[in-house]
Amino acid sequence: MEFFSGIKYNLKGLGLAMKTPSLLMLGLLRFLVILLLTLSLVGLILLWHDQILSMIWKAPESGWLVYIWKIASWILTLFLAGIAMVLSYLIAQLFFGVFIMDYMSRITERMVLGQEKNPVQTSLIQFFLHLVRQEIPRAVIPVIISLLIMIFGLFTPLSPAIILISALTAAMFMAWDNTDLVPARRMVPFRTRVQYLRQNLMFHLGFGLLFLVPWLNILILSFAPVGATLYVLDKESR
Repeated sequence: MEFFSGIKYNLKGLGLAMKTPSLLMLGLLRFLVILLLTLSLVGLILLWHDQILSMIWKAPESGWLVYIWKIASWILTLFLAGIAMVLSYLIAQLFFGVFIMDYMSRITERMVLGQEKNPVQTSLIQFFLHLVRQEIPRAVIPVIISLLIMIFGLFTPLSPAIILISALTAAMFMAWDNTDLVPARRMVPFRTRVQYLRQNLMFHLGFGLLFLVPWLNILILSFAPVGATLYVLDKESR
């Protein structure tokens, strides 16, 4: 099934990166940057934790509601920490992460094919701007919308279902952010690339599932371009 294939390719890419020095160094660089940003944002969340929780539910004075309030406090902390990780990923992406992702994808493509297929000749600055322009509609905007829906979902009776759907949607778009590296580099039209996502939704859902595991997702995200590139190249060769 495509869903389990997504999980397999994510882990396969991680394994290849661990055995390839250049991919390992680039992935670790992304990992350290995202980790530092995450720790900074989580620190701010912990600093403002009581104020955020009091906006949602003020602490009861006594009774069994106190225990429920404490459980809700821990759940809120984990939830906000997860949001901090996603925001750290997006911030790192916009500044330089997308460039590292593309370079990791190029290295993987050369390892598999022996060379880059249909490389586009352009200046480094123009290509960097092209990558950033692709990043906004394929990852930044969809993930931010998913996060907003997730946050607003906290205030509705259907919050568990809304939070789950929003998290899966964000993970799917982050998976597409990686599988889209090869076609974006080859200047394939955006509409065609969106159609590719629609045709392979279950794969992207499986590939992005590991992005939802707290803390482990920072490591998985750092090396995801490798597995995503392997998948795209394998699909082209069929």
